[in-house]
Amino acid sequence: MIAQAKILLVEDEPAQRRLLADFLQSLGYQVAEAASAAQALEFLRTGAVDLILLDVRLPDQNGLELLERLRQEVPDRPVVVITAYADLRQAVWAIKQGATDYLAKPLDLDELAAVLSDALPQACSVGPPGESPTGLLAEREKSSEAAIDRLKKLMPGLVCQSAAMRRVLETAAVVAASDVPVLITGPTGSGKEVIAQLIHRASPRSHAPLVAANCAGLPESLLESELFGHVRGAFTGADQTRAGLFRAASGGTLFLDEIGELPLHLQPKLLRALETRQITPVGSDRPVEVDIRLVAATNRNLAEEVQAGRFREDLYYRLNGIELAVPPLVERPEDILPLARQFAQEFAGATVRFSPQAAQGLLAYGWPGNVRQLRNAVQRACLLCRGDVILPEHLPPQATALAQTGAQPPSPTGRLSQLERAAILAALEECGGNRTQAAKKLGISRRTLIYKLRALENPPPPP
Repeated sequence: MIAQAKILLVEDEPAQRRLLADFLQSLGYQVAEAASAAQALEFLRTGAVDLILLDVRLPDQNGLELLERLRQEVPDRPVVVITAYADLRQAVWAIKQGATDYLAKPLDLDELAAVLSDALPQACSVGPPGESPTGLLAEREKSSEAAIDRLKKLMPGLVCQSAAMRRVLETAAVVAASDVPVLITGPTGSGKEVIAQLIHRASPRSHAPLVAANCAGLPESLLESELFGHVRGAFTGADQTRAGLFRAASGGTLFLDEIGELPLHLQPKLLRALETRQITPVGSDRPVEVDIRLVAATNRNLAEEVQAGRFREDLYYRLNGIELAVPPLVERPEDILPLARQFAQEFAGATVRFSPQAAQGLLAYGWPGNVRQLRNAVQRACLLCRGDVILPEHLPPQATALAQTGAQPPSPTGRLSQLERAAILAALEECGGNRTQAAKKLGISRRTLIYKLRALENPPPPP
């Protein structure tokens, strides 16, 4: 009989600890929690664990110093260290001191699950005693489906056919229940604000407002006042007191889009607001208590911005308790046609079909502007279409040029050309997902189709 694995989670940040504990329990592990080195050592004196998940930054002792003590007291227990990306030299040192592995912040929950699975002794497993790995996998898949179904009910019309997008939504469902800050990354137009809305609607704060602000869309001279408010007479033109977005979002969620554009001189004030849960309006010397959950988004690589000196390192760590990376549309082609049909229904007010040639053109195009560009293209098509069928000539020329010329640009999968991918997905869509019928339509064997689908779903690593 296989025993259920028990993990000691050592993390001082309450919201992060609660999030990680909930996630570990969702995987079937038992979890014991410690907020300091002292609590961790006290637990180990009275209880047994199979693995220790250790954050480097603790209030009473450096996590690496605690690691040395753990190697003396429980030398046979795996220790997985959580470190910040800038502390990788510390991570290397930790491995030399006996750590089993390390995870760099911002944490990737899928990576965390894989590292724990690899690090745990063979004598331990997740789930109830005696449960098979196959059964556990099925149970986790069922749980993921249920989580995504809940999100779909919260936001009708949500499209997530692709595995890449489903992974994002699964993580969003996990983090929604906590108050940990979330950093949503991804290219412009990929749907970052939709993910922010989902997190808010699925959170305990859903009864309160979701207040959004675009850090790039406000003049720098007004941004501080917009965020933190101001008192009457604080500056020329301030003829009345303004509450600001932090107080407008009280009890709810504040979504700061394009956070990478936040001026450097305002970043310390935002950091202080997040750490103390207090703001000081412009022109005032009296701090005001605020209660918000922060979700931020950016199309920039903030780690590179930190290295370049354009973004504060401490604010970066505070923002990205968990990072959600929304993939570009070209990396989730299964979502293209469902999204296009949804947009067509929205703009036409009735069911509109795409001809096979138009559908293939949509799938073959790279969509550098992502979902936003696709939406604009479908809106254009609905205006030009005089019936209930959208033809290639109704779409922007660049969206159908590849299908018309037979050109094959580099594919993001590296194994299948854009047109081959487009043809396969269009055939599956037309056949309702039936692989046998789709293979006949494509003129290939079912085995060949399955091979090509695996190539589509599992791209090779970049060179």
